[in-house]
Amino acid sequence: MSMRCRERAWLPAVGVVAAMVVAAGHAQAQSKPSEAEIKARQRITMMEGALEQAVANGADNLLRQVKAVMPDVPMLTGAPQVRGFRLDGYGVFFDVEVPALRLPLAWTLRYSMDGNRAAFNALLAQLRAAVLEQPPQERERLELLVRQVESRMPVPASPEVDPAIMDDPNQAYTKAVKDALVDAMLENSGPLNLGPDEWLTVAARDNVPRDPLVPGDTTDLNTVVFRVKGSDLAAFRAGRATLEETRRRVEAREN
Repeated sequence: MSMRCRERAWLPAVGVVAAMVVAAGHAQAQSKPSEAEIKARQRITMMEGALEQAVANGADNLLRQVKAVMPDVPMLTGAPQVRGFRLDGYGVFFDVEVPALRLPLAWTLRYSMDGNRAAFNALLAQLRAAVLEQPPQERERLELLVRQVESRMPVPASPEVDPAIMDDPNQAYTKAVKDALVDAMLENSGPLNLGPDEWLTVAARDNVPRDPLVPGDTTDLNTVVFRVKGSDLAAFRAGRATLEETRRRVEAREN
């Protein structure tokens, strides 16, 4: 990852933050919100939508490339979900549930075949020759079976497809989601009106546990917490820091 940590002081553990969030929710439910609180809630809702769309865009960018090289594309286990809360004395916290990526059987076959592609092609050639030796009434059916086998094999990656996606789609998906979330934090957080010493924090986690029975279920995004200081966001919006500079000021921790 390209993000770096600038200091060791960190947000409390995610479980502690969750307890703070629940307490904040109970406190809000016990009193009628003011007009200012309603508008603040609306701004958080807008940011929730931006983060959900960021996860969806990251997934879409990856799946679009995969479609160019695979007959069957990976599927997501659901839709992203985001909940945001303001924490007095700290800033704004967003909990992001990221759908997992499920790889189809064809992807598993790809890894099995790639190391043996020459042998596989030779086997196909033998099958085609054997089909030609069959009686006409059997030939058409066997030719159809051979074409079905060929259609299930992935085509070579085009220059437009990142080789990293073909090597490990789960890792590429994780990176795409992380990058999209960081950019959404920087580009859509202005309405939150964070103070210079407050933090914008996004905790992204899988919305389903790993399934050891599903081939290729190796997604490494368990929980990753990003945070950036309000003063850094203000510098970016004022043009005193570039997008790339501000990305490097985002702190990241994985659990």
